[in-house]
Amino acid sequence: MTNVCTAGLDVGFASLDYLQIFILGVIQGITELLPVSSTAHMRVVPALLGWQDPGSAFSAAMQLAALAAVVSYFWRDVRQVTTGSISAVRRGDYNDRWFKLAVAIVLATLPIGIAGLALSSTLNACNSPLRGLMVIGISCVVMAILMAVAEVRARHTREVSEMRLRDALIVGVAQIGALIPGVSRSGSTLTAALFLNFKREEAARFSFLLGLPAIALAGLKELWVLLHADMPAHAWPHLIFGLVVASVSAFFAIWGLMKFLERFSTWPFVIYRALLGMFLIVAVSTGLLS
Repeated sequence: MTNVCTAGLDVGFASLDYLQIFILGVIQGITELLPVSSTAHMRVVPALLGWQDPGSAFSAAMQLAALAAVVSYFWRDVRQVTTGSISAVRRGDYNDRWFKLAVAIVLATLPIGIAGLALSSTLNACNSPLRGLMVIGISCVVMAILMAVAEVRARHTREVSEMRLRDALIVGVAQIGALIPGVSRSGSTLTAALFLNFKREEAARFSFLLGLPAIALAGLKELWVLLHADMPAHAWPHLIFGLVVASVSAFFAIWGLMKFLERFSTWPFVIYRALLGMFLIVAVSTGLLS
C-alpha cells in the first residue's frame, strides 16, 4: 500500500469507496473507545484486506465521532460537571466536588495537549515511523502486560467521587501514551485508573470524562488542518460519512464496555491485545505484513 499525501498529510481515505469507509468507520468507532487501540486496527484491517491505508488524518478526525458518543452516553455527568462547576464559581465554593472534577479534567488534559502539539508533525506525516506495524505490535504487547499487572494489583474500591487532583495528573500523564499507535487512549487511562484502585466501571467512566477535552482538541485540530490541506472535494463526503458511522458504533461500544466492566474483568482485553501484538510482530518479522 502506498501513502496518499496532501500538504504532507496522509489522507488515504480519499481513495476508498463508501463500503470500505463504512467498514472502517464501524471498526474505528468500536475500537476508539475500547482499550484495544483503534490505530492498530486502522492499520491492520486494510493491510490484511489489501486496501489503501486510510491514514492518520482519518483516525484523528474520527475522534470527533468518539466525542459525540461519549458526550451522549455520559450526558448527565457532562451536564453536572459543567453546571455544577459554574455554580460553584459563582458561589465561591471551590471545594465543590463538581468544580474539583472540572479542574481535574483540565489538569489531566495539559500533558497530552503539550505532547500532542510537540509531536503533531511526526504523528500525522506521510510514512510516519510511528505508524509502522512493528511499533504497533510492540505497543500492543507492552500495554497488555501493563493492563494485566494493573488488573492483578488493583483493589477495585474507589469511585470517581473520591478522585484527587494527583489522580487526575497521573491519568493525564498516562494519556500521553495514546500518541503512540497501538497503546490506545482508553487503554492507557483505564490502566492508570486501575493502578489507582478505582473500580473497573468507575475507571472507565473516569477515563472517558478525563478524555473529553483531549478527544475534542485532537479531533477539532485535525479537522482544522484538513480544511487547509486542499483535499480533493470528494474526500469530504467520505469523511462525513465515516464520522456518522463511527459515532453510532462508538456509542454502542461505550454501552457494551460499561455493561461488561460492571460484571467482568479486563482480562479478555489483555488477552486480545497480547495476541494482536504478537501476531503483528510475527507477521512483520516474516514478511507477511509490511
